Amino acid sequence: MLFPLARPLLFTLDPERAHRLSLTGLKRLPTGRPPRHDPALGVTIGGVTFPSPVGVAPGYDKDAEVPDALLGLGFGFVEVGTITPLPQAGNPRPRLFRLAEDRAVINRMGFNNGGAEAAHRRLRKRAGRPGIVGINIGANKDSDDRIADYALMTELMAPLASYLTINISSPNTPGLRDLQTGDALKHLLDGLFEARGERATPIFLKLAPDLEPNEIDAIAKVALDSPLAALIISNTTLARPDLKSSYADETGGLSGAPLAPLALQRLKDFRKATGGQIPLIAAGGIDSADAAWERIVAGASLVQLYSAMVYHGPMLGRRIAKGLSQRLRAEGFASIEDAIGSQA
Repeated sequence: MLFPLARPLLFTLDPERAHRLSLTGLKRLPTGRPPRHDPALGVTIGGVTFPSPVGVAPGYDKDAEVPDALLGLGFGFVEVGTITPLPQAGNPRPRLFRLAEDRAVINRMGFNNGGAEAAHRRLRKRAGRPGIVGINIGANKDSDDRIADYALMTELMAPLASYLTINISSPNTPGLRDLQTGDALKHLLDGLFEARGERATPIFLKLAPDLEPNEIDAIAKVALDSPLAALIISNTTLARPDLKSSYADETGGLSGAPLAPLALQRLKDFRKATGGQIPLIAAGGIDSADAAWERIVAGASLVQLYSAMVYHGPMLGRRIAKGLSQRLRAEGFASIEDAIGSQA
């Protein structure tokens, strides 16, 4: 209720400063058990039961500082990161831009984070607490062996994660998206599953929306031949649809409302390419219960949001979950799992 009053003030601040301010505010919230969710919203992927399909995408809580506070806001799960083996400053500032006229964000952050050791220490402290917390892992920009970075991060973080996400789709680390292709992807996944060992931690793969049909088919084939538990569709885009903001030409990944049509299409593409045989998680431009429902009936088991909170506030996840409960009943479904892919 207070966010519409606070937003004009927040928008006078540099976006990164506003982001840090929001993290500071969340750190002051009491940490308790996450709120109870409508049982009809539960979804199970890779042996993990998500109490609600509405989660926080990575990028907001890069260093695993406030996962429990975010769960307390009513999200069904939180994905922290992207975390790299060594700390890195990321790209030079300015590197984060609000496109208010478009309800969008452009970022070229470059995996800025405090590194694995600091995040590992924080995540160890929350071990045993309730709530689904996924860990998004990446490679250092100057790494000589990025596949080794991912294997190391898998070994370090798998014991602490509800699930791991392999981020090879950020557009802000040069050459990173090359790992999405053919033999490179298979080699990467082989190393990751070897590093995971006998642990049951499910592994998700986060993909770019800027893929050609032949690339989608190739990725789907590798994914189906692997123990991957889910694909996340999608990361930010390098494409530039018609935008009104003066920041439209900034380099980096575009997220928010303008990404929605492309992200939805890629979800449908991967649903078709995989034949519905692997769970899909939707991200990109989801800002309402209607938008979340559209992804779910198109084949998404879960949805994630981040940029939409910039424009709609921190309680958006709770509102979307409530709207999904209402939509389930209106459409005659007993559970969200029954609705997944019902219009695919």
